[in-house]
Amino acid sequence: MKQILSNLKEYHPIVHLLMLGTVFSSLTNSISLVFLPIYLMNSAHIGPVMIGVIVGAGALTATIGGFLGGTLSDFLGRNRLMLFSLLILGAVFSGFLLTSNSVLLCLLNILRGLFSSFFVTISKALLADLTPKEKRFRLFSNRYMGGNIGYAIGPIIGTYFGIAGNKTAFLFTSIIYVGYFLVMGLLLRYKNTSSNVGDENEEKVMLAEAWRVFSKDKVLLLFICGSILLTAVHGEMSVTLSQYLNKAMPYHGMELFGYLMSINGITVIVTQVLITRWSERFGLFNRIALGSLLFALGEIGFAFSQGSLGFILAMVIFTFGEILIIPSEYAQLDEITPNGMRGMYYGAQGFSDLGNFIGPWLGGVLLSSYGGRTMFLTFALISICSIGFYAWGRNLYSRQSQQVTHYKK
Repeated sequence: MKQILSNLKEYHPIVHLLMLGTVFSSLTNSISLVFLPIYLMNSAHIGPVMIGVIVGAGALTATIGGFLGGTLSDFLGRNRLMLFSLLILGAVFSGFLLTSNSVLLCLLNILRGLFSSFFVTISKALLADLTPKEKRFRLFSNRYMGGNIGYAIGPIIGTYFGIAGNKTAFLFTSIIYVGYFLVMGLLLRYKNTSSNVGDENEEKVMLAEAWRVFSKDKVLLLFICGSILLTAVHGEMSVTLSQYLNKAMPYHGMELFGYLMSINGITVIVTQVLITRWSERFGLFNRIALGSLLFALGEIGFAFSQGSLGFILAMVIFTFGEILIIPSEYAQLDEITPNGMRGMYYGAQGFSDLGNFIGPWLGGVLLSSYGGRTMFLTFALISICSIGFYAWGRNLYSRQSQQVTHYKK
């Protein structure tokens, strides 16, 4: 009990609420949003082409929404924009229940993608605001695990109670967001948290000056390029692996893919804490480089596996890389962020979601033209190439830091 109380005191109360919110939002999204195409087909009676447009519109909006929301939070304040985002999300999920018009549904999903990316970016920035720098990597790791817990148990709960992908799931999701809005609003008011809490000594910069710094930051650009490549590898695994297994193993390929996705989530939940604490002895670049190599080994494993055991082993290795990469990317981004611009820089990480388009698209081209082995080996090479961008960015950042230190002396 003393250890639990000590861990609770280690972080700000709002940090705990944000972490809990991550679990609940992931859980509710996994029983509603994940099944959105099925809901649109069965309840709204929309065809496959329009379903693709509706779902794709939300994903495309989310790509730029993180940067926009993060930038606005730096200048309007994190608290009010985050609360507004939660309220809009509650309204959007209720809106899905009230219309079957394809245009209105597309508009609702655009708003969902925009304000979801607002909330995710702002909550990460606020977590960093409220947490000492030396504790942020572990915090980002715990947040990543919380999201996986929600997505691991959500579909099970939804399936068990028979609500996955139907109106009850969307209503439940709406209620969770509105409830989260009320609780967060009360706590923020009680704690009287400023929009820049945790960085009280930092000065706000003017928007024009912030954009000048951001647009000329070559280190950030290199890190985003590396992240796009790794996101493409992860996106390829999530989408085209199922197509490959369905063709290579026509009798049980999709069943195996379902098991592999479950193994991915379970591996994160079971090993994340151990791997995170073990990896803290290494620098951020080394963690990302090792994770990239594990991504590559996992892809090579997929390429040469002949049976279920080989695919399971490859997925476990791939997941180890995921555990190392995702929190390290955010911690590395936090390290290079100038004073007063955390929201803008965290939002820029959203541009890496371009990889979620590039990966499945390129994977599909390679799979249909050259086969699965060539596809997996190509993405293994892409994963290794990402290390070059991160190394280039780290070297450039080190030189810039040395120049600043020398100038101050």
